[in-house]
Amino acid sequence: MFSTQKTFILAARIEAFTWAGLLIGIYFKYALDMSDAGVWLFGRLHGAAFLFYFFVSLYSASRLRWPWWCGVLAVLAAIPPLVTYPLELWFSRRGLLDK
Repeated sequence: MFSTQKTFILAARIEAFTWAGLLIGIYFKYALDMSDAGVWLFGRLHGAAFLFYFFVSLYSASRLRWPWWCGVLAVLAAIPPLVTYPLELWFSRRGLLDK
């Protein structure tokens, strides 16, 4: 079974990866006027990853006893592209994932 820390790290990286895939799919669809298969696939994957990350962030904030602002920051990090990965690294360096 995964620990809370490992689950948060996994969720943050999956969310960032699917964001990148969705952005690449959007580029292929609109800039290169190609197939929308990338948007179709990564849109669905990212939607699931976003929800997974959202709930894991709330659970981690509670379970790891983060300050309130860390929980808010973790949830807000899922909105701009690729922010969950650097946030996860920052949380690791600050010791928020060590408990």
